[in-house]
This record gives sequence, C-alpha cells and structure tokens, in this order.
Amino acid sequence: MKTGSSHQDKHEQKMPIPFIFPAFTAREVTVVGDFNEWDPKASPMRKGPDGVWHLNVPLEPGRHEYRFVVDGTWQDDPYAQQKTPNKEGGENCVKYVDG
Repeated sequence: MKTGSSHQDKHEQKMPIPFIFPAFTAREVTVVGDFNEWDPKASPMRKGPDGVWHLNVPLEPGRHEYRFVVDGTWQDDPYAQQKTPNKEGGENCVKYVDG
C-alpha cells in the first residue's frame, strides 16, 4: 500500500526543463517566472560559445509563466509557442511541463 500525500509526490516529480535564449552580445541573462518568484537574480544562465544562453530549471508538471531578463531588460522568449497577458500590460511566455 502506498503512503504519503499526492502533494508530496508532485514535488518529487520536478524535471530539469531547458531554457535557451540567443543573446550574442549580452553580458547577463536570467530566466524569471512563477517558479522563482519572478526574481531576476534567482536563475542566472550560462553563455555558450555560440552566444546562446542556457539553463535547466527543475519544474513541477503543469503550466509555468516566464520571461528573460537580458542586461536588465525584460524580454520574451523568441521560441515561445504561447503567451498570456500579464499585470504589467505586456505578455508572459508560457511553458507546459508534462507529468
């Protein structure tokens, strides 16, 4: 018999989800979203030799809203397939993680 709550099980299912952003001349790129309290310092990305920034973020299954901060400027994901209006009058990108 399985014990424990489904809430605990959900937290155990976090999967590393890749985020990429092409910014060849950028000095700093971070990914911000509902998964890190929209904190521009929480998830710094690493620049590859090709000028593309990368980071794997552990996310729970479900819907996540996010954006990128590039040298202090908030930007959309150029690869986002879905966007949704945000409270600031702009849009957030949406990423779905399968469970």
